[in-house]
Amino acid sequence: MYYYWEGFGFRKGIVMTKSQAQDRLKSFGQEHVLKYFDELDADQQEGLLTQIEETDFAVLSRIGEAGKGEARGQFAPLAAMQLDEIERRRDEFHDAGVEAIKAGKTAALLLAGGMGTRLGSDNPKGMYDIGETKPVYIFQRIIENLLDVVHETDTWIRLFIMTSEKNHDATVSFLKDKDYFGYKEDRIVFFKQDMAPACDYNGKLYMEAKDHISTSPNGNAGWYSSMVRAGLDQILVDEGIEWIDIFAVDNVLQRICDPCFVGATVLAKVSVGAKVVRKAAPDEKVGVICLEDGRPSIVEYYELSKEMMDAKDENGDPAYNFGVILNYLFHVPELSAVADDKMPLHIVEKKIPYIDENANLIKPTEPNGYKFEQLVLDMIHQLSTCLPYEVVREHEFAPIKNPTGIDSVESARELCKKAGIVL
Repeated sequence: MYYYWEGFGFRKGIVMTKSQAQDRLKSFGQEHVLKYFDELDADQQEGLLTQIEETDFAVLSRIGEAGKGEARGQFAPLAAMQLDEIERRRDEFHDAGVEAIKAGKTAALLLAGGMGTRLGSDNPKGMYDIGETKPVYIFQRIIENLLDVVHETDTWIRLFIMTSEKNHDATVSFLKDKDYFGYKEDRIVFFKQDMAPACDYNGKLYMEAKDHISTSPNGNAGWYSSMVRAGLDQILVDEGIEWIDIFAVDNVLQRICDPCFVGATVLAKVSVGAKVVRKAAPDEKVGVICLEDGRPSIVEYYELSKEMMDAKDENGDPAYNFGVILNYLFHVPELSAVADDKMPLHIVEKKIPYIDENANLIKPTEPNGYKFEQLVLDMIHQLSTCLPYEVVREHEFAPIKNPTGIDSVESARELCKKAGIVL
């Protein structure tokens, strides 16, 4: 199958035939995927054939790497640009950022493929309502934050929204119904993230229904390859976009394409800028920006040794002190080199629902197979330089991962109210 651009979105083209699907599946030893094909109606058959064509089955050959992980290199601190320097150079950074934005060199990309399951919702996560006296949706907060920059610079920034096959239609319908919360429709492009198959421990694909292979998004580094697959890299070329600010849907206070961040990154002449917050405690469960074998990287909280947690910089502050918040400004000309490299593949044990030999749906209580992901930390590590850019936690970090407690709807509401946002 292929997609072609038509106005606001991509249209589905020709789907492969059953015979072509059989040949493709046979090459990967997965012929069982078509077991129920003749029982399906025409729409179900087309959907399954489309999925067979779009899914990357090649990852199944790498299940022998499961549990081995990628060997990590030698870690060293990477100094962040801290708040005092940012404030001292604010006018310089702001002017450079505004110049880049007004020239159309900056775009935003929202990673919105997730569902609100952990919040008790069956809808896309961005549709979750955090309001108390009126509806205030996560998508609304994100778009209103970007609109602040649009109004400040008098420039409509190109906004890409990456969905998943599980939430695409609901996301597009919801935002269209809400008139995109004031954002210009012709400046928004939706596209789906590529999906990776899920399999048992022997590499046999799971089916979650008679007409659907069990799949999951291919990780938070899949955004660029998914853009290229959808043909959107041509928009970057045609519009002269040099920087893309990618960010996650769950942080309702983050500033997107804000001029100071853009300007600081541009003037630093780095491959990527990374927004970071000062850690609340040495053992806080956040990934930490650092160097690994001399290149920018992220060390996960569980990889931090006591020696690293106790290390100090020249000012006597913790050397590994800045956690990432999944807001990165990538330099577009350098992304093609990253996309051409073989990204590390993370093979993760998961509980994968599936249908058994009698087509009964089974929901396992223990891990029963593998999912495959590529992570943005590996993408950053393939780039040569990075600017960690400190932001004030209370002003820009209100993630919503849980209904209550830490990083929750409750905590995000309180931070929004402190920022003067009426809920």
